[in-house]
Amino acid sequence: MLDSILLFLNMGGPEMMVVLFAILLLFGGKKLPELARGLGKGMREFKDASEGVKREINRNINAVNDDLSVDLDSKPSEAQKNETEQSHINS
Repeated sequence: MLDSILLFLNMGGPEMMVVLFAILLLFGGKKLPELARGLGKGMREFKDASEGVKREINRNINAVNDDLSVDLDSKPSEAQKNETEQSHINS
């Protein structure tokens, strides 16, 4: 995944080193762990939220499918009604 991001940005090793050095100069060595920790927490919260949305969507889809299968099982179709009527008439 990191490779695809780097390819998308068309950045190689030397460019990444310059960016990291500039970040180190801007924020300092003491702030970098705090920034990384905050970024990690934010990414984790985003991932958890997206998983929750996926679970909710799947749960709703399954509920709709269950409702449809119950409705289809409880209501005979017109063809089944006609077959039942024909079998009663023929007997």
